[in-house]
Amino acid sequence: MKTYIYLILFVNSCFAQSKLHGTIKDATTLLPAATIVINPGNATIASDNSGYYDIQLSDGTYTVSVYYTGYKPYSKKIAVKGGTVLNITLTPDETALDEVVVTGTMKETTRSASPIPVEIITPKLFRKNPTPSLFEAVGMINGVMPQLNCNVCNTGDIHINGMEGPYTMILIDGMPIVSALSTVYGLSGIPNSIVERIEVVKGPASSLYGSEAMGGLINVITKTPGKAPLFSADYFMTSWGEISMDAASRFKAGKATSLLGVNYFNYSHKADKNHDNFTDVTQQNRVSIFNKWSLERKENRLASIGARYVYENRWGGELQWNKRYRGSDIVYGESIYTKRAELIGMYQLPVTEKIFTQFSYNWHNQDSYYGTTPYMATQQVGFVQTYWDKKLTANHTLLAGAAMRYTYYDDNTPGTAKTDGTNAPQKSPLPGLFVQDEWEVNGKHTLLGGYRFDYDKHHGGIHSPRVAYKFSPDVRNTLRASFGSGFRVVNLFTEDHAALSGARQVVIEGNLKPERSLNSNLNYVWKWPAKPFVLNLDVTGFYSYFTNKIVGDFDTDPTKIIYSNLNGYAVSRGVSSNVELMFNFPLKLTSGISYTDVYRMENNSRIQQLHAPKWSGNFVASYSFPNNYTIDVTGNWYGPMRLPILPNDYRPEYSPWYCIANMQATKKLPYGLELYGGIKNIFGFVPKYALMRPQDPFNQHINDPVNNPNGYTFDTAYNYASLQGRRVFLGLRLTVQ
Repeated sequence: MKTYIYLILFVNSCFAQSKLHGTIKDATTLLPAATIVINPGNATIASDNSGYYDIQLSDGTYTVSVYYTGYKPYSKKIAVKGGTVLNITLTPDETALDEVVVTGTMKETTRSASPIPVEIITPKLFRKNPTPSLFEAVGMINGVMPQLNCNVCNTGDIHINGMEGPYTMILIDGMPIVSALSTVYGLSGIPNSIVERIEVVKGPASSLYGSEAMGGLINVITKTPGKAPLFSADYFMTSWGEISMDAASRFKAGKATSLLGVNYFNYSHKADKNHDNFTDVTQQNRVSIFNKWSLERKENRLASIGARYVYENRWGGELQWNKRYRGSDIVYGESIYTKRAELIGMYQLPVTEKIFTQFSYNWHNQDSYYGTTPYMATQQVGFVQTYWDKKLTANHTLLAGAAMRYTYYDDNTPGTAKTDGTNAPQKSPLPGLFVQDEWEVNGKHTLLGGYRFDYDKHHGGIHSPRVAYKFSPDVRNTLRASFGSGFRVVNLFTEDHAALSGARQVVIEGNLKPERSLNSNLNYVWKWPAKPFVLNLDVTGFYSYFTNKIVGDFDTDPTKIIYSNLNGYAVSRGVSSNVELMFNFPLKLTSGISYTDVYRMENNSRIQQLHAPKWSGNFVASYSFPNNYTIDVTGNWYGPMRLPILPNDYRPEYSPWYCIANMQATKKLPYGLELYGGIKNIFGFVPKYALMRPQDPFNQHINDPVNNPNGYTFDTAYNYASLQGRRVFLGLRLTVQ
């Protein structure tokens, strides 16, 4: 009998049931719905709404792995016997963290809590393919395309969802510091070392930001001086002769902390790989200095001020051109001298309520020649706004404010001249009032409503409403729907200066109305923390309808440019998706794809938008090896896009499918050093066609029936990709915390 009792006790001891339990949290918060995998046995459970988990196990040793979106995977071996407690603290993953964003609602909130979809790139991302300017870096965002519009001077703009650059608003720290004439030149020369992140909102945002924010906006957030590294530097060069240097330093003076950044870029190699006697890439010499100060105040109130100065000398043209030919008809060149100064600031009033005042000012001077045509322009933009961020109840947050924007613009074209030829600079005040209410109905539903009223002296009152809704049934699923309007006041000449720099008479047909847009977005985010990887899926469908679009008629009368509102409408519609895979081994994959259909209807004719591919996408693959080695593969691909062609043109109207892929290897060294190098444009893609009639840039022989039977003219606008082919780069970074 005793033998049987001992046998039963032995069997029970072999199969004794124990309990493993505990909590999953980060440094401050319990984390619900975390995925817990226990091996051997591959048992998978999830933490409950309070971050608690428990599971029955046999006594033994197990490996416990935990996965949660935005945090590094956790793994630990533990002996389980009886009631074993294992409380787990996860570490945020900087590459996938639920970042703080401000652009969508003009106040800090987490990206997942924002009812407005906001896309982000950080310096860590655009360092995977180093670029000398943010103009190129924003191309790593799906649906955002930096578009070069001239094969000689390489000026361009930034398209969001296929819409032209004038419909994209560029902000620095929430201030409209970059606009109109200076959009591209303003993004060039921002030191990468002072950038905290770049936030992108697609679709109208005029209810908060006013004119120009009708296609989307890009907000460059600079680092807070107190949180920046003590010193950082980044230097790289390419086999084409490009040299880029970026450095920043933090220092303290009393209660103030300063961040000083310097950016220098030089490219002075006259490459002509397609043998047309023109530079393939614009020659550039640029220096930019940025200085930002933040002040320590009582109760952590905000106070900061920053300034930046940019000087750039760029030119492109025939290889034998130099500055003594500037403006002449002997050797063709396009030469642009740019001087730019900016001032931005933020001050939180010393009152119990959260009231903020922001201000900015920029001065932009451009001295340029396009062949023999001069274009001299000065633009000044002053902006100030005050807003009140008030939590009305536990669920209601009110944002209300007033803004004033004043634009001064003068150039040497008919755009700023009276009928008698005397100079008449444009002076455009634009005051506005805005209000926004965010209502968190409960933990699953959030509703946002916004309205803005602006007054323009030419158009009168302009109304811009917006409504957004977010539904999050759990931490893994989020659905956002939004509807809003945007507007853009008439501002012809800062965008069409190349056309207006000639002798054409400018004719405005009727009273031009401000351009308007209506936009709807439906966004779905799904986060799936599985055993081998964490999957993030972000899908957005969008539809924008534009009215009163201002177009220039260059064909009716060759001596005139006739401007009028479009007798019809324009549409931008499509779907974009982003997929992110983070494996529990050191591999991360990111891919985006967009389908965009952009066109306008005019006189019952459907006209496809120029430089707007229907299909486009990007990809990033990163793998970390032992001994601090990392390999990054990045790239963008584009489908056919409609291009500007001449009558009887031999060049195809649509570009081919193409891909620009890059590879980089990085080695982390001691003392904060990183050595990196790689290949840009691995496949060596360059457009087949570039300039039309480069042998006759001054159009002196266009009426030659033998050599030019079609009457072609010199043309620089047929462009869809850089003429730079494959090139090797090598660089060194230093960060001292």
